[in-house]
Amino acid sequence: MINKGIKLGIFAVALLSFSLSSAQNRDQKTPPTFEELIEKMDKNEDGKLSEDEVEGPLKDMFSEIDTDEDGFITEEEFENAPKPKGPRK
Repeated sequence: MINKGIKLGIFAVALLSFSLSSAQNRDQKTPPTFEELIEKMDKNEDGKLSEDEVEGPLKDMFSEIDTDEDGFITEEEFENAPKPKGPRK
């Protein structure tokens, strides 16, 4: 009886661990919203994203995304931005 309870406990912990890791993987594949990027990257807290503040694909594609060439990525420019090519690392 105790042995069966231990096995059930181990199974429950393994199932919970798998569920949590699956949820984290789904979150990583979902692109961030503009608001999330502002929270993460807007270092001087001016509500704008400049080339100095962004990183990754946003930095690589900054000139393509900043269509009005004012030096900042707006929410509208972000929403209309071309999607990065290739897998994210």
